[in-house]
Amino acid sequence: MARKALKLASWTSMALAASGIYLYSNKYLDPNDFGAVRVGRAVATTAVISYDYLTSLKSVPYGSEEYLQLRSKVHLRSARRLCELCCANRGTFIKVGQHLGALDYLLPEEYTSTLKVLHSQAPQSSMQEVRQVIREDLGKELLVLAVKQLFPEFEFMWLVDEAKKNLPLELDFLKEGRNAEKVSQMLKHFDFLKVPRIHWDLSTERVLLMEFVDGGQVNDRDYMERNKIDVNEISRHLGKIYSEMIFVNGFVHCDPHPGNVLVRKQPGTGKAEIVLLDHGLYQVLTEEFRLNYCHLWQSLIWTDMKRVKEYSQRLGAGELYPLFACMLTARSWDSVNRGISQAPVTATEDLEIRNNAANYLPQISQLLNHVPRQMLLILKTNDLLRGIEAALGTRASASSFLNMSRCCVRALAEHKKKNTCSFFRRTQISFSEAFNLWQINLHELILCVKGLKLADRVLALLCWLFPAAL
Repeated sequence: MARKALKLASWTSMALAASGIYLYSNKYLDPNDFGAVRVGRAVATTAVISYDYLTSLKSVPYGSEEYLQLRSKVHLRSARRLCELCCANRGTFIKVGQHLGALDYLLPEEYTSTLKVLHSQAPQSSMQEVRQVIREDLGKELLVLAVKQLFPEFEFMWLVDEAKKNLPLELDFLKEGRNAEKVSQMLKHFDFLKVPRIHWDLSTERVLLMEFVDGGQVNDRDYMERNKIDVNEISRHLGKIYSEMIFVNGFVHCDPHPGNVLVRKQPGTGKAEIVLLDHGLYQVLTEEFRLNYCHLWQSLIWTDMKRVKEYSQRLGAGELYPLFACMLTARSWDSVNRGISQAPVTATEDLEIRNNAANYLPQISQLLNHVPRQMLLILKTNDLLRGIEAALGTRASASSFLNMSRCCVRALAEHKKKNTCSFFRRTQISFSEAFNLWQINLHELILCVKGLKLADRVLALLCWLFPAAL
């Protein structure tokens, strides 16, 4: 088990190191070079964490109370070191740290609780540092080759390339403003979504001025309870927003960590509202990718395993399609085969996923190196959303899957209608779409009725057992 903990921590550190490699400049012999210092910090932190796990847990009996307490302390020390690394190196390290801090369902609690500080209290950078980060994109091949010698089974050039491509996009403030306005218009039919207005008269290429909107972070249950905001309603609304982006529009906000998604009561109406911030990083999906992804999720929701394999392989998963399905759903392979909408995540399944994460990291790395580049940000987005659901206690609810299915049905029907000129065929597609949506509504009603019956039976049992108290 110590090896598993070491492996997980080492890969986590290497993910941060690999994400920062592209910051390394061709002036690496200059001691004042920021890129060299960042890489040095990452390598040193990885070494210290690895040594801590190796030496601290080696002589303690596995499974004992002492072992569990000591492992928790090592987790916490390691998490603090990673957080310090992210704050010191800034840039891409902050982005990766924010992502890791949202993986409540995957990483130990000591890691996620420590790294969550990066969601709302990330250190600020000067414009000189920002320009330096953008310029430092040379010399990466040397370090990539060096790290591959240490970890030959871990393919991470995809991570370097994606980080290099995405960071400049997040620093283009005019593009961020246009993204905000586009998504606001695209989802204007959702009265529970708020996108802050852009003040273009006070914005430039280096300054973006937006309407100030306050609220609590979307994973803050205490804030919602204090303000009488329904946690389940927020979770459903968030699922609707992202299902619409991914399946229907193919224009996806790809940084939904809790610091970028706020909740509040609408001024005046008092209705719950989701506030979406930070519109620098969006993924535009090709039509082919979006439709294959729709088919895949439909197959996963309705447990059509033959089509799960087919559409996973169309999306580049190859023979690793079972692992791909598990990564998409954050469920075990047994649960995927039984039906992900049939039962919620259990504590046993959660433990299984956490324990297996380190064992399958080489295969995960191989898979991520072969799927379309569009999939990388979608997987990141999925991870962040699952983390929010885990924090709210609404993970893997049947309602969220049914909302996804509705969007898939609409998207696939719209594509078919767009590609036919026959009035009869278009009418046929519309009837089929309406029938499929009716089936989903009926299924949701049946689940609701079953839930009510179960609640009535539990209440009746309690009344019978404790008549005086009730």
